[in-house]
Amino acid sequence: MMSKTQINIDIISDVVCPWCVIGYGRLKATLANFDTKFDVSIIWHPFELNPSMPKEGENLRQHLSKKYGTTLGGSIRARAMLTEEGKKVGFRFNYFDEMKMLNTHQCHQLLHWAKESNLQNQLAEALFEHFFSNKGEFTGSELVTVAEKVGLNADQAMYILANNTYSEEVKLIEDHWQQRGIHSVPLFIFNGEQALSGAQEMETFERVLNQYLK
Repeated sequence: MMSKTQINIDIISDVVCPWCVIGYGRLKATLANFDTKFDVSIIWHPFELNPSMPKEGENLRQHLSKKYGTTLGGSIRARAMLTEEGKKVGFRFNYFDEMKMLNTHQCHQLLHWAKESNLQNQLAEALFEHFFSNKGEFTGSELVTVAEKVGLNADQAMYILANNTYSEEVKLIEDHWQQRGIHSVPLFIFNGEQALSGAQEMETFERVLNQYLK
């Protein structure tokens, strides 16, 4: 039996980034086509699109208007386009008028902790779904429920959120990537060598992966 090639993929992303959802979905679909060839290890790294966002959040349309100058018409078109791209990778975007942009610092603390249990992928996917598909917010109780659903200990999750256990570690990792010139997400790094920025098409991911086959 032919042994698989080990490949390590670092993903820098934020859980409120729709292109991170789509980019990861395209990567995941591409990796499925290489299932017999690669032994894949994925590590998620934190990036906060809005680190100063208050806990109560801000209406998403108002936020995008202030930050990028997005008009109502532009927002409607963007949401429709993202919804269609999501469908292509099996993800449901469920946008609604009262949707908020939220602070994600506590989400990243849980993702950092989930690495110990090899549950980062499951938690990242669950957080994407919670925010974009299920109209969820990032209150402590909701985040604990999401963590528990993927197999993490609810009491530990509650403790981490209440005490900001991994806050400083998350900030250090974010600083590390910013110092390396990373100012937008998603970013995918293959074996610490080759980086792809943005939600690349499956063909692009496939081309990179083929370079690592023995």
